Amino acid sequence: MTRSCCEYPEPDDWRDRAACIGEDPEIFFPLSDVAAPGTEASRARAVCRRCAVLLACRDWALEHGEDDGIWGATTAAQRRAIRRAAMEPAPRARRHGVGAG
Repeated sequence: MTRSCCEYPEPDDWRDRAACIGEDPEIFFPLSDVAAPGTEASRARAVCRRCAVLLACRDWALEHGEDDGIWGATTAAQRRAIRRAAMEPAPRARRHGVGAG
């Protein structure tokens, strides 16, 4: 017996609970974020900071390489820095006493 797609509910989508629903999308894509970081982005980031799904939004943008706009209260430059840091090798632990003379 086969089941139709309608018999299975859609999984909960974090975007359905986002605080930005109903906000002007333009505030999340500021033109001058590079020239004056935080100036135009401040309205969008204020919305993000009160959002219950901020981390899910940020993670989605990081996983999908989103290089435009404000996602999870981060700018494109901040997300690039996060991705770079994640790709750097972990620092080696120093051994105490080795080589001490």
